[in-house]
Amino acid sequence: MSPSTSPRFFTEREVARHCTEDSCWVLLGTRVYDVTAFLRRHPGGQALILGRSGKDVSREMEGPPHRHSENARRWMEQYYIGEVDQDSDSDKLQTLRDRRKANQQMEEKAEITAEIKEKEEDPHNCCSIVDLDKDLVDWRKPLAWQVGHLGEKYDAWVHQPVDRPIRLFGNPFMEASTKTSWYWVPVVWLPIVFYFCWYCYTSLAKGTTKIAITSDFSVMVHKYTFLIFFLMGWFLWSFMEYCIHRFVFHMKPPAHNYYLITLHFLLHGQHHKSPFDGSRLVFPPGLASLVVVAFYTILCTLLPDMIGKSVFAGGLCGYVVYDMIHYYLHYGSPKKGSYMYSLKAYHVKHHFEHQRAGFGITSMFWDRPFNTVIPDEKFES
Repeated sequence: MSPSTSPRFFTEREVARHCTEDSCWVLLGTRVYDVTAFLRRHPGGQALILGRSGKDVSREMEGPPHRHSENARRWMEQYYIGEVDQDSDSDKLQTLRDRRKANQQMEEKAEITAEIKEKEEDPHNCCSIVDLDKDLVDWRKPLAWQVGHLGEKYDAWVHQPVDRPIRLFGNPFMEASTKTSWYWVPVVWLPIVFYFCWYCYTSLAKGTTKIAITSDFSVMVHKYTFLIFFLMGWFLWSFMEYCIHRFVFHMKPPAHNYYLITLHFLLHGQHHKSPFDGSRLVFPPGLASLVVVAFYTILCTLLPDMIGKSVFAGGLCGYVVYDMIHYYLHYGSPKKGSYMYSLKAYHVKHHFEHQRAGFGITSMFWDRPFNTVIPDEKFES
């Protein structure tokens, strides 16, 4: 609801009726919010919101045990739908309802007219018109070429998440290449993982693989060592995952460098701006293949052939698990008390409150030695 739109009015009884997964409303004072779309995304689980549906959640927002961040409060405003009318006079309430109905009809007519005009004038339109002074960018147009002009405002802007689709490019082919459904990651990469596992194990099983220690002495590599090398690759990937996320994805581009700002936004900034864009939660296979090929080349150069390939198989498997877990942390509903439950809460805090910490996705292991652990804080009340 835009600031210029007259607020809709509801009775407390009307608000209380919206207490299901299909329609969940909450109050902040007299302000009414329809948080149905956020239920599955809530890091503490949808049960926490459903248990307070139709009620005032001001105390829960302030804490304890968890005081919600400014980003979380800003995010909630996207679900604002109106106000509670506390006047019990039926005649006045009916008048308010009639006025609300008339306003809705006028607004719908105006929106349809504006939408038609907008589509005719802008072929790249994908979102509603916004206040450019407030949002800094024109959401009706591709963002890739706009963000570089934000300069020193970029870092603060990109870390203020919104719940809306993002269009990066005007060209349909380029835009489509930036989007990937989650299932393409296992479909593309798991067959390669299985092939390398089979190839390395059967090759080691022949008993002909040796590691030369000196010109006169070599050690036989047993087939059962494949599992050790595989797990070493997985462990190595977990370190790469942390380093890429922290030092590449969360680099702070210079405010005067248009190209580095644009690159950062394309690599990871767009994910922080719109963290629930389901089409951009995993890496497109084309982009990921550059990293995969580099990883394979380095391993096979530094390590003996069969060992390098065994480590590569484990690393590639670790990458697939990483992408699947990352998708699940945004859209899954893990069981309360489980490891994935705590991991989801940890990752959502990274998005909404601690963008300079919490870089581990599949685990918090590397955050500890590098001192980037997000302070422990319970989400339950």
